[in-house]
Amino acid sequence: MTVKELIENMGLKPLSQFDDREITGVFVSDMLSDVMAGAQSGNLWVTVQTHKSIVPAANLVDVSAIIISSGKEVPRETIELATKHNIAILWSELPTFELVGKLYSLGLATG
Repeated sequence: MTVKELIENMGLKPLSQFDDREITGVFVSDMLSDVMAGAQSGNLWVTVQTHKSIVPAANLVDVSAIIISSGKEVPRETIELATKHNIAILWSELPTFELVGKLYSLGLATG
């Protein structure tokens, strides 16, 4: 599944501009160090963090997209930096637990 297919299937709101990518799995964490140590290239990263430091962490790991859960407001500077680095930031009002359950039901495994 690609990021754009995921947006359509789940009704996610894209906040940044990005090139479509294939999704290889899901990583869930709100700790940047955890993401940098454990996420894999192509993973979706689900988090409630919205500060601009999420962009360099996502870039370092080469995630396919960041999904901001729980309806958290994302600062404009974070969105602009993500667009500059071609990183998809997607937004959902769903709580993290519910969002991850829906991702799992689509066949996207965590890991």
